[in-house]
Amino acid sequence: MIAALTMMAAAASGPLAPKPLFRDPVHDGAADASTVYDAKAKEWVIFYTNRRANIPREDAKDVRWVHGTAIGVARSKDGAQWTYGGTANIPTACTGETLWAPEVQWLKGRWHMWLTVVPGVFRDWNAPRFIVHLTSPDLKSWTCGEKLDLKSDRVIDASVLALPAKGKKAGGYRLFFNDERQSKAIVTADSDDLIHWTVKDRLTQTPGEGPKAFRWKGRYWLISDAWKGLLVMRSDDGQAWTTQPGHILASAGAQPTDRAKGQHPDIVVAGNRAYIIYFVHQEGEDAAKADPEYYRRTVLQIAELKEKDGVISIDREAPVHVRLKP
Repeated sequence: MIAALTMMAAAASGPLAPKPLFRDPVHDGAADASTVYDAKAKEWVIFYTNRRANIPREDAKDVRWVHGTAIGVARSKDGAQWTYGGTANIPTACTGETLWAPEVQWLKGRWHMWLTVVPGVFRDWNAPRFIVHLTSPDLKSWTCGEKLDLKSDRVIDASVLALPAKGKKAGGYRLFFNDERQSKAIVTADSDDLIHWTVKDRLTQTPGEGPKAFRWKGRYWLISDAWKGLLVMRSDDGQAWTTQPGHILASAGAQPTDRAKGQHPDIVVAGNRAYIIYFVHQEGEDAAKADPEYYRRTVLQIAELKEKDGVISIDREAPVHVRLKP
């Protein structure tokens, strides 16, 4: 009887996510996740930057391993157990050799992807970067759209938020992105049609990247990677933002594969719950003691967000029973 009740309770609480949640089997450099539900296939899909973390480099300044990157794909029926699904079929006609930080959403009756492109493989960070918009009917075949005009030659890491309606008028959309020409601040741009964007405001005064905007518990939220943990901002209307003091996931975790700060978040909202998928460098692992290059490897982890009085917190040590809803 006790065993049966235990099994029922476990089933009701959702499957337990492993640590790590996902590890890329080719280059061991999964990062920058974007997670969506594919209703046709009845499964969850993660698109991620497929860093080439296990290839040799000439010296410590050689960053070609984070260039030449494809967009990896992982799939799951329950949001806890993930399998590798190869790489996304991204057309080269509008992109380049280096693809970073996909942002995938279902909007206006089709799938959209905003993708950071670096046109080449570079030994250093001195290269142009831009954001391209693509669309798809099925998350498998992608069609080139426009290159976004964001008034800078160094823009990365798109996140798109549907804004609230203004009376009888649709609210439009807001793009959050990193502009490296503005001290790597998070900047916004607005659009009525998801094609034409008008650059608006510099949202942060401190540098950061990987913004993720979402709506949860009656508020709008923005979580971004400040390189010393994740910066949290909240808004009641999607316009005026308040910055939460400190940073979440700033301290290394205690469990294997999670022993470094959390980086570049993705958020999956499931009813009243919300889960964060973040990546972690592997410098804290035992393998890094023998291999000084092992720290370049990155894995995806998951944790549940908690909110109280407008403040978000995360316990990365707590078991995560994933209860996702399509």
